[in-house]
Amino acid sequence: MTIMSRVAAFFRSRWFGGVPLDRLFWRDLVVVGTAINVASSVVALILLGLKLPLALVLAVHFAPVPYNIFLTFAVWRTAGKSSGAKASLMTLGATLWLILVVVA
Repeated sequence: MTIMSRVAAFFRSRWFGGVPLDRLFWRDLVVVGTAINVASSVVALILLGLKLPLALVLAVHFAPVPYNIFLTFAVWRTAGKSSGAKASLMTLGATLWLILVVVA
């Protein structure tokens, strides 16, 4: 399996609900998504400290936003297939997380 097919399978499994909601929310969104955002912000601050162009700094800082939106919608879609308070809380949590990582 090539790297591109693995990446495609990763996104497809999350988009179409092939990953359990708990794993999608806690591991993919909260842990990995937050780590990517923190790393991106740290690199952007380093670039800012090196006095590189602001456009580059902002591009690096906001680079994870499409992935953040993807993860949030994937949680919404997967939670929509189940019912109950847990699914609703995860949908709310994903929404609040997206707002937090985009604004912060």
